[in-house]
Amino acid sequence: MDLVQYTPEVAQALQENRAVVALESTVIAHGLPHPLNLEVAAGMESIVREHKAVPATLAILDGKIHVGITPGELERIGTAKDISKASLRDLPVLLARKESGATTVSATAHIAALVGIRVFATGGIGGVHRGWERTLDISADLPALGDTSIVTVCAGAKSVLDLPATLEWLETHGVPVLGYRTPYFPAFYTRSTEPPLPVDASVDTPEEVAAIFRMRARLGFRGGLLVCQPLPVELALDNDEIESAIQSALKDASEQGVKGRAVTPFLLSALSRSTGGHSLGANRSLLENNAALAAEISRAITPPNYV
Repeated sequence: MDLVQYTPEVAQALQENRAVVALESTVIAHGLPHPLNLEVAAGMESIVREHKAVPATLAILDGKIHVGITPGELERIGTAKDISKASLRDLPVLLARKESGATTVSATAHIAALVGIRVFATGGIGGVHRGWERTLDISADLPALGDTSIVTVCAGAKSVLDLPATLEWLETHGVPVLGYRTPYFPAFYTRSTEPPLPVDASVDTPEEVAAIFRMRARLGFRGGLLVCQPLPVELALDNDEIESAIQSALKDASEQGVKGRAVTPFLLSALSRSTGGHSLGANRSLLENNAALAAEISRAITPPNYV
């Protein structure tokens, strides 16, 4: 496809049917402050390689889909001011206008499946926003997960969302939510919600995830799997602390007229300030842990294991 540009490492891995893990780029351009964003992005790629898979960070640069990026392109994504936040709906516009964008969960999942990558690692997915009854604000991440045959490894959904409604949406649209060594749905910065929300099934190994993914394919199901891995106990934040900070940030967002795609970055920035930066450390840890798990799952799914 003339729209896609691969790094030699990723092109060779895909040609040889080796394990590849897709990584989003919105976390680099819009999710973490500089220079932490560059450190975390490079660290995630290194972790994937340490676990014997090939990282493919995805981005839109000058009207081309980049599957894998160079160090210079990483620097550009993490520092340039012309890198927009690219959701699924934005891809045709950016590509037609030869512009640049950092891929969100929905765009990354779609592009990864398009080029034959079966596993994707991120921090936390978007979901149903609080107050959705009034705003109908539901992230494009959810329908992308419902339509795309890919395993998405995450730390659940961001705690600023309506998590029970998010799980209801996923259930209605046939997306299995698997807890990796946990019976409960993680809430990004915390290991579970309060009260805890159960996942559809708990899994203990990458091979178990691969077997479920294969079974969905055999049954002709569309859509993918959501594999949720909670933060380690020692890094998880307190539920009451996070909820209090969220309520305060939501009030500020409403008073300042923050809406749409700007809401989540606004809330996450407010949480970082209110937790004295502890949320940034938790964010880094969960991103790195998810990259490692995604590499292991990709190896379990990829030939000769994948049949």
